[in-house]
Formats: sequence, C-alpha cells, structure tokens
Amino acid sequence: MLPLPSAQQLRYLITLSELRHFGRAAAACAVTQSTLSAGIMALERQLDAPLLDRTVGKKVVFTPLGHEIALKARQALAALEAVPQLAAAARTPLTGPLRVGIIPTIGPFLIPQLVLNLREHFPRLLLSITEDTTEHLLEKLSLGQLDTLVVAMPCLCDGTETHPLWQDPFRVIMPPDHPFSALPAVPASQLSEHNMIMMEDGHCLRDQTLAICRQSPSRSGSEGESDSTFTAMSLHSMAEMVELGLGIAIMPELAIHAGILRGRNLIARPLTSDLARRTIGLAWRPRSPRAADFQTLATTFAALAPPATSSRKAENPPE
Repeated sequence: MLPLPSAQQLRYLITLSELRHFGRAAAACAVTQSTLSAGIMALERQLDAPLLDRTVGKKVVFTPLGHEIALKARQALAALEAVPQLAAAARTPLTGPLRVGIIPTIGPFLIPQLVLNLREHFPRLLLSITEDTTEHLLEKLSLGQLDTLVVAMPCLCDGTETHPLWQDPFRVIMPPDHPFSALPAVPASQLSEHNMIMMEDGHCLRDQTLAICRQSPSRSGSEGESDSTFTAMSLHSMAEMVELGLGIAIMPELAIHAGILRGRNLIARPLTSDLARRTIGLAWRPRSPRAADFQTLATTFAALAPPATSSRKAENPPE
C-alpha cells in the first residue's frame, strides 16, 4: 500500500500554494519556516515527485504536478475535516466552523441580520463570511475553501446543489424629475431610451440587467449594452451615480428595503418584465455531509426575507 500524506503535510502544501511565501505560510500554520520546509520536502520524498521548482531562486514556484497535487490536497483535506463536522452535526445542528460565501449585491443587506440571528439560535456555530463575485465563490466552493454560498439565481451554478429561498423583485431607481417617475411601472422595452448604470463585469446583476435590456427592440443588435460608460463596483456607488443624474439603474428590492435609498433624492418604480426578479438561494457541494445543516440554514435565511418578498417563496429560479 502506498504511504498516505498526513493532514499536516497537506495543510503545509495548501497554505504555501495560497501564500507563495515560506515565511508567511509557516506563520499561518503556526510552525517555524524550517518545519514547514522540511514537511514539504518529506512529502516530495514520500511521493517521489518534485512539487516545487527550486531552480528559480527564492521565489515559490509550483511544478505542474505540484499545482495539481495542491488542488487534490484541498479536496482531500476538506473531506477529512468533514468527518468530525458530520459527527458534530449529528449531535447538534449548526455547530463548529461554517464558511459562507455571499455575493456583494446581497451581503451588505443580509449579513447584519444573519449574524445576529445565527448567534441567537446557534451559539456554538463558528461563522466566517467571504464576499466575492459568484464565479470566484463557486471556485472556492469547489476547492473546499467555502462550505455554502448565498447566490442570486439564475446563475451558472452547475456542479452544486441549490436551494431557492425567495424571489427578490427588481426596481428601477431614478431622480424624482425623471420621465419614468410619472409611470406606475417602467416597461423594460423603454429602458434603452435612457442611459443605464450597471455593475461592473463579473457581477451577476449586470448580466441580469443586460438580459432585461435585451427585451428592448432597439437594443436587439447591441446585446442590451447602454450608451452610458458608467459602471459601479457596488450598489451604493450605483445609487450615488443615479443621484448625480448620470443615468438610471435596476436595483434589487432587498437593497431598497435595507435602506440604500434613505437620505437620497431618488425614487423607485416597479419594472414590467418577465425577468424583473432574481431568486436568492443557497448552494453547496453535491453529497455534502452537512446537507442537513444547510437545509436548517435555509430556513434561517428564509426568515430574513423582506416583508414585501417573504410571501414570494421561491420554487424555481426564473429562466
């Protein structure tokens, strides 16, 4: 039987691949630099394979095989760590570490309530939260760096289990003197007549906004792109740009209910479109041993839905 690497060796390798510096990796593993270096060299001898390219001086460069083994090591360590987590979950739901990823157009408006709720109902839960785009969160989930994600569907969540929570309608935000302010609802077909401020590339809300704008006949040949060059890195920046008169924007109801427009000279109108909503949902790795925990977590999340949307329990995300 081939000798198996130890969990400690895998931690050394994974941490070095992430930090690319022996000193910082050793500090992160709470060992000396010589201990970490010796551990990785022992792993190379054990596998009879070079994991690091030592011809490049002091730089930390992984060989192609070393890079691949580091990826496998993340998955193996995640599976190993799931064993005590599974036993703990069987004794008491939602105990121990839980690493949650959340996208920026949801996080700021949900995290405060979520943290308070989990602290109250699951005091033994050790929660950590990472905010990033859907693409990056899915990558971290697949590598075992995160346990579950809070995402906006539809999204490219292939290879995950998903649990829809509630539907989050979109609104059009604008200054009070905008022509749309006189309408009870804004038709998607008229959006192309005005500059649209959107999130920057990589945010799913940008893709969802473009999909809505493509419903306009005059935009059919330009993939829904606006003439405006204004893009925002956050919903708060988007609201500020709209207030400055640079254009109008599509804003999730979740953010509006959380008060993002409070104190701003802006109004919001419903949007008439079959695509005028997103579905807030949870995602996790298939066959995760903590699936029961995530179902319990889903109940907690669903209780945080804004009153206007709580009755719109999500069944299937909009196509």
